[in-house]
Order: sequence, then structure tokens, then C-alpha cells
Amino acid sequence: MAGATGSTRDTFAATWADALSDTAFVATERAELLQRLGELTDILVAEVCRNPFESKPIERVGAELVTLRFIAPEALSATVRLVGDLLATRDNGRLAAVQAALTCGFVRAVQARIFREQEMLRHAALDARDRAEAARRQSEARFRAMFADAAIGIGIADTTGRLLEINSALGQMLDLVPEQLQGRHLAEFLHPDDPPELRRFFHETVAGERDHYRIERRFVRRDGSPLWTNLTVSLVRDEHGVPQLLVGMVEDNTERHVLSEKLRHQANHDPLTGLGNRALFTDRLHAAFGGADGARIGLCYLDLDGFKAINDTLGHVVGDQLLVEIADRLHRLVTAPGRLLARMGGDEFVVLVENTDGMAELTDLAQRLLAEVSEPVLVGGHRLTVSASVGIVERAVTASTPADTMRDADVTLHWAKVDGKNRWACYDPERNAREIARITLSAAMPAALERGEFYVEYQPIVRLSDGALLGAEALVRWAHPEFGRLGPDRFIGLAEETGLIVPLGRWVLATACAQAAEWAAHAARTGGPQPSISVNLAARQLVEPGLVDDVDQILRAVGLPPASLQLELTESAIMGTTGEPLGALHKLVDLGIRIAIDDFGTGYSNLAYLRHLPVHALKIAGSFVEGLRADEPDSVDAQIVRALVSLAHTLKLDVVAEGVETRDQADRLTALGCDSAQGWLYAKPGPPEEINRWMDQH
Repeated sequence: MAGATGSTRDTFAATWADALSDTAFVATERAELLQRLGELTDILVAEVCRNPFESKPIERVGAELVTLRFIAPEALSATVRLVGDLLATRDNGRLAAVQAALTCGFVRAVQARIFREQEMLRHAALDARDRAEAARRQSEARFRAMFADAAIGIGIADTTGRLLEINSALGQMLDLVPEQLQGRHLAEFLHPDDPPELRRFFHETVAGERDHYRIERRFVRRDGSPLWTNLTVSLVRDEHGVPQLLVGMVEDNTERHVLSEKLRHQANHDPLTGLGNRALFTDRLHAAFGGADGARIGLCYLDLDGFKAINDTLGHVVGDQLLVEIADRLHRLVTAPGRLLARMGGDEFVVLVENTDGMAELTDLAQRLLAEVSEPVLVGGHRLTVSASVGIVERAVTASTPADTMRDADVTLHWAKVDGKNRWACYDPERNAREIARITLSAAMPAALERGEFYVEYQPIVRLSDGALLGAEALVRWAHPEFGRLGPDRFIGLAEETGLIVPLGRWVLATACAQAAEWAAHAARTGGPQPSISVNLAARQLVEPGLVDDVDQILRAVGLPPASLQLELTESAIMGTTGEPLGALHKLVDLGIRIAIDDFGTGYSNLAYLRHLPVHALKIAGSFVEGLRADEPDSVDAQIVRALVSLAHTLKLDVVAEGVETRDQADRLTALGCDSAQGWLYAKPGPPEEINRWMDQH
């Protein structure tokens, strides 16, 4: 630099660089900065010495500082101070002009920089605004397209429920154009039958308590038809969080709802008759039991009598037509609030009566049901007349359960069938207890036989002419651990129903034959009479293929002669005997065993058939013996006994009278020609030792 040594120039540039570095971050390498500041120093020194003086180069030095990003006021202050120090020794009156030009160039450059940056910011703001506006317009266009063309209905309402905007889809659902909906209140289109509590969601939303909700809602179309929808409502708040708008999205659910209702109806109704089915009845029954504590309900459980015969003879088509006609009749009869008629399956129907007035209401209804069913029906070219049986249950809802009530109705219907059909029967707790006892006994019998709870008692059979012991009848008893001593009338019928009569009868036969063998041995020792043994044989035993072999094996096992055994069959069992059972009787007789008809006269005997049966004795039922009196020698019972004795003797059969309790009866039987007798007059059934006593006495 002119007028300055290189070391002075470099020292100044370094000092200037340090001063500037204290005012701002220096991105330029120091060597490059020192070089640039050295060049600016040369310009300053050169312009101070130039004649004439030019301020422009000095101004460019100030502007260059801004270019080097030293724009802080401190950078200008430090530069002016250093230039003053640099030129102080060379002041020729231009120092102030140099500093002024330097400051002017710096300030102008800073102003230009600020202006450029402001312009850049302005353009950036304008670009951002334009982009935001374009985005807004694009977003609004998309919203409008979605709002207008959406397949689901969309509506916007204020917090009072007034509709502000509605798309065409919602208008089509309600059969109105959007312009007809704007400004109208939402409540105008709500279905009047919807429960008021559904509006709770709307009020909670406009109050700001919830931001959205989704429910199934019914609206009303222009023609008044219901519009089933899935409605989703969202709350729009302003910048302060205050509820401002409601946006509802409506999906037409009418077809799905109709289909759902159809499926629900099919699930709860019988497809043939259209009546409620078991599922619907069960729901209504449970609902009835959930009523008030004082409520009462009743059931009439109805079943057609002999309906299976119609199906089997005329076909199921006619049977179905008959069921439809019967169902229509019953439905017309019981249609009333609080009543339900349901088909439980097959030919069974049940009527549920809620809030009954008592059993009289149910019996009156049952009587009318039976009368309605009994009216002739014309189906398939046939005039059919059917009857029905009805089981009735009436009770307080607090006194039972749905399951117990239905069970009792079923049981009572069974009673009506058993009692003769074409009638109604009312539930009887005592009868039910007896039935339960029967079932309990039936279930306990197999184990009881294994545990040895059964035992045999014996009743003497005596000759009427002299009272001599002829034999004894074996009578089975049950020593039940809970019910005590049970006679055969309590369990023999159950044994026949369950088939247990076969092993039980075999056990009784074996026990009785073994006892008769002991009596035979006792008679042989004492020289007294040897009684025969009579054992009852059930009809179920007679059809067992191994009966003859079993009897033969038992006799052989105990050493009892076949002639000492008499098997007794009831009149109804033996009179219908044909085929193999009849062959079994002949084989038993061939073995030497005697056959007797028990309770003769109580059945409907084919007397012509009787002479062809292998029978040795008739036992007259005790019901005829009961009516024999000395003071009425020609009573009806006496005439019947006389006829039976005459018939038996004609067929060369012995006659045994059962149930003899008085001496008058014994005398009358003797006079009528009866051969032998048994009954309380002689002895009650007892242990085998009582027969031993008889043997010893005679």
C-alpha cells in the first residue's frame, strides 16, 4: 500500500479482522479474511492520498463489510475507529470525509440488504398465502365433492337442531330435495314411536358432554314410511371449545333391518302355522316371571289326541293342513293382551296367560279350547274330528320358576292323557309327589335287588271243606330304607314297565321254590302235609325265551317236584296268550307244573278260548268275595261266584277264592261249591315260619 510498509498493512488487517470477529460469527477462513481486509486497507490508504478525492471507493469499502456479513453497528463502530487510528498520522484533512463515506457505504449496503430481505419475506408471505389459498380451495372442493356425491347421507345442523346443509343422499333417503330440508328442525323427521331416551345423546352432545355418538335411529320419509338408519353424530367446536355445529352421517339401514326382523320372526315363529315357537314362548315365560311380585300366570298345555294316526293313514300333507286349521282356531280364541299361543312342536300347543284371576279362568279357557278343537275340520276332502287333552298350571310367579312351571304343565298334560283323553287336568302337587315317588322307586329297584332289600311273605291256601293246608302263595315285599315296607301294588307295575320284573320274578321264584323244598323236608320229617307253592308270573316273564329252562333249573337246583309248583297269571295276561308264550305254558305243564288264572272275573275273558288253555285252577277275585253275605244268599256277587264256580268245574278246574275275611264269606263259598280259599280269615301274609306252624298244627 502506498505510503505504508507491508508489516503495517498486515498488522492493521489483522487488528481489523479481530475487531470484526468480536461483532459477528465469521464464516470465512481467517487467511481469506485477512487477504480481503488487506485489499480494503489498500483502497482506504490510496483514496486518502488521491487528488482529487473520490468518496465512491471509500463507500464501496463500507458496502464490502456488509457483503462480508459484518452488519452489526459494532462492526461499523470498530471499523471507523480503526480507520481513524490508521489515518491519523496521514491526516490531510480528509479523515472525516473518509469516515463519512465509509459510514455512508455501510449504511446504504445495510439498507439495501434489509430491503432485499424484506422483499424476500414479502414474496415468501405472498407465496405462502397463495399456496394456502390454493390448498383451501382444493380442500373445500374435495369436501364439496365428498359432501355432494357421498353415498351416505350427511347433514350439518346447529346446536338447536336446525339443519344448515344437507347432501343429496340424505335428501333421497327422506324423499326430499336438500333445499326442502334446509332450515327445518331435525325433530320434524324423527319417528314418533322412538323412545324419548334416544334424544339424551343429542342433548349431551350439544352441551359439550360428549364429542360423538352412534345409534340406530328411525326417521320418517315424506310418505310417512319409516327410515331405519345407523346415525353417527360428531360435534364441531369453535376456537374456544364451545359447541358450534353438529355433523351427522346417516346410513340407510332399512333393508337390513327388514331382513333382520324377518329372520328374527322366522327364528321365533313356527313356519307351518305362523304361531310363536318354543323359543318365543320361553322368552315370554321368563319375562312373565320377571314381573311384579303379586303377579300370577297360567299355562294351558294342549296336545291333540290320536294325531299320529291321521299322519299315518292320510299322510303328512293332510296332517299339516289339520294343524294349520287347528292353530287358526286356537289363535282366534286366545288372541288378547297378556296371552300368547305357541306351537311347541308336533301337535302340541301352549297358551300363556299373564296376570290370571285364578284357576277358574284357566279351566274355562281349557274347556273352550277343547270345544274349539272338537269341531269337525274339512281338509283334503276329508271331514275329520279330533279331540285334545289339556294340562293346566296356575300359580304366582314368586312361587315357582319357568322351568318348574313348564315341567308341571307337561306332567299335567300326561295325566289328562292317562285319565282318558279329551279332557283337561289341573296340576295336583300331591299327585305329582306320588308320581315322583314312583319314578324314585323305579330308579332304585335295580340296586335294591342287588342289595337284597326284597323279601317274600307267604299266605296259606286252605281247603274250604275242612280247613286243611293245601299250599301257600308267595308274595314279594320291599323293605325300602326310606319309605319302609312296600307291598307289591307299589312296585310290581313299575317293575313290569322297566323290565326289572324278569330278574325280580326269577328271584322270587327261586326263593319261593327253595322255601317250598324246606317245607317238603319238614313234612317228610314230621309226617305232616306238604304244601304246594303258588308264585305269580307276570306277562312280561311269559314272553322271555328262557322261561321254561329257568323254571326247570330252579326246580332241579332246590329239589322241588314240579307238581308242588303252581304259577299264577292274571286273566288279562293269559287270555291273550298265543304263539311262543302259549307254547311256553304247554311246556311248563308238560314238566308237571300247575297253571292258575289269578283275579278271574275282573277281565274280559273269551270263555270259548279258556277251554283250550293249559289251566288247572281259577282264582276268583276278592272283589266278588267281598259282596257275599249270609243274609243275602242270592246277591249279584253270589250269582257271579256261582257262575264262575260252575264254569270252572265244567272245565274240570279247581276254584280258589281270594280275599276271604269273614266266616260268612267262607260258608257262602263252601255252599257255592268253591274248593279252597285264602285271606285274612285264615292268616295274613307272613314269614315262612308261620307256614311251619300251620304244618305242625295239622
